[in-house]
Amino acid sequence: MKKQKKKRTLAFKNAVAGYLFIAPFILGFLLFMLVPLGKSLLMSFNEVELRAGGFDMTWVGIKNYMDAFTVDPEFVPYLLAELLKVVINTPATLIFSFFIALLLNQNFKGRGAVRAIFFLPVILSSGVIVGIEYNNALLQDMKDVIAETSNETSVTGVLESILITSDSSPVSIMFSYVFDIINRVYDIAIASGIQIIMFLSALQTISPSMFEAAKIEGCTAWESFWKITFPMVSSMILVNIVYTVIDFFLKTDNTVMTKISEEVEKLSYGSSSAMSWVYFLCVIVILGIVSLIISKRVYYYE
Repeated sequence: MKKQKKKRTLAFKNAVAGYLFIAPFILGFLLFMLVPLGKSLLMSFNEVELRAGGFDMTWVGIKNYMDAFTVDPEFVPYLLAELLKVVINTPATLIFSFFIALLLNQNFKGRGAVRAIFFLPVILSSGVIVGIEYNNALLQDMKDVIAETSNETSVTGVLESILITSDSSPVSIMFSYVFDIINRVYDIAIASGIQIIMFLSALQTISPSMFEAAKIEGCTAWESFWKITFPMVSSMILVNIVYTVIDFFLKTDNTVMTKISEEVEKLSYGSSSAMSWVYFLCVIVILGIVSLIISKRVYYYE
């Protein structure tokens, strides 16, 4: 009985510590986000008209949602394009960040400087650099020229023209996906800073004695990776998937977000709210499906 009480007490303390850790977010959400979310949901079912000192709402039911899918010519294509982009970018970002984290976890000279370089895009992208990158016409033209010339003259460009055929065979689709990722490696590297740090922290929590024991038993490096490294960081894979999906859905060059902003500028608050909630539900459904699938494969250890 005493042992059970101690276990329960320890679990209770851990739960309290966890809730205290996220208490600032919960408090901020309740104070600043809950009411606006409720108003936004209410607006999505109403026709909103501005007036002096406020606005008037006329109940229209699901008309705004129907208009978003059947009347607006841009919303559905933009939404499908962003969903496809997430499906393509998320695995590429996770694989790239995990591979870089494995490299940065090795002992070599200048490891701290290399880690700082990979995390630098996260710091730069949090400020005015984002506006410079996406709104500067000169930089964008230079980027387009470099992309065109590199595709024509690089080794990957030649291989792409040879390996990718006009048919829709699985091999051709696979090569098309691989070369598409290679052509967008800049964007993937920029979006991988946080994931690299998370994977690196998970790798550093693995006890070296586990690898030493596996080596004594004759385990190869490849077997050690699949039997020790990968299971031990599987919980962080789920965290990184959630973060990556949300991060891609909220990027500044997101066409759906731009479309919603344009609707707000037109004072179409009902329509923009409906689009926002459709987009939000798509994110929640994707995260729910991914979490349900991945959580069954996650290995938790003390």
